[in-house]
Amino acid sequence: MYIPSFNRIDDDGEIRRFVAAARSAEFVTVHPDGVPVATLLPIMWEGDVVLAHMAKANPQWKSIAPGSPALLISSGPQAYVSPSWYAAKAEHGRVVPTWNYSAVHLSGTVRVHEDREWLRDVVTRLTGVHEDVRSEPWHVSDAPERYIDGQLGGIVGLEIAVTRVEGKAKLSQNRSEADRRGVIKGLLEEQDYEAAKVAAAMDTAL
Repeated sequence: MYIPSFNRIDDDGEIRRFVAAARSAEFVTVHPDGVPVATLLPIMWEGDVVLAHMAKANPQWKSIAPGSPALLISSGPQAYVSPSWYAAKAEHGRVVPTWNYSAVHLSGTVRVHEDREWLRDVVTRLTGVHEDVRSEPWHVSDAPERYIDGQLGGIVGLEIAVTRVEGKAKLSQNRSEADRRGVIKGLLEEQDYEAAKVAAAMDTAL
């Protein structure tokens, strides 16, 4: 990922919190014919390993040999930035549109799992990530055993050993404070959830 120095996220804790908040990532691999393929998956990042699963009917996993390279793209809020929001527009007019966003790329190697007990463990823990914060969380054990066993037969597990981590927050850090404040104001006036989240991230970074 192209990351200018002023957009780079170096703090490991910040990067892990970002991925935990995103809760998902585009899982990208390359088919033997050279064509890249991707699937959006819920993920769980523990230590230097990312765990996930996908439908067995999805042909992507069938082309993954043990140790194949993969890329996980975890995305945050993003928004269009109008040059009309910059204070610099009134000063000299030398401004153009851009796009603000945050993302984390995790690169590594993949191992596919079909063992039912391995899958049950990962599915149970991944469910807990999303359910344990609820007042009445649903548990895998709430469903009939035979039903869950059948569902496990319809998925494969993915274990990605992470070897490279890249974090990027493109939040107009290369602009003046006046320009950044103008962008924040403009984004908040868009009345769009993603734009408001980008504005909040920019405000925090000021």
